[in-house]
Amino acid sequence: MRAGKPAMTRNRNNPSLMYGLVLASLQLAGCARAPSFDVLGSFFPAWLVCLFVAIVLTVLARWLFLSLRLALAPPILIYPSMTALFAFGLWLIFFR
Repeated sequence: MRAGKPAMTRNRNNPSLMYGLVLASLQLAGCARAPSFDVLGSFFPAWLVCLFVAIVLTVLARWLFLSLRLALAPPILIYPSMTALFAFGLWLIFFR
């Protein structure tokens, strides 16, 4: 050790320190109030409500496709994709 210099010096240009601070600030920015609904005194997250409405809309779309005798192949891909489309669309419409 040199005389006159402390044993541990701080390097302000350390990239790992800067990346750590940026990452911590991004994680703390996500702590904002999440949109939620009060249903009989219990709060439900908005994404759960959007998912429930999307499932109902998908069931109605399936009923419409069956009544029109439209064959969708493969349904194991079509209906989950349709549910995701409805859920994301509802989220964008109501909670930008």
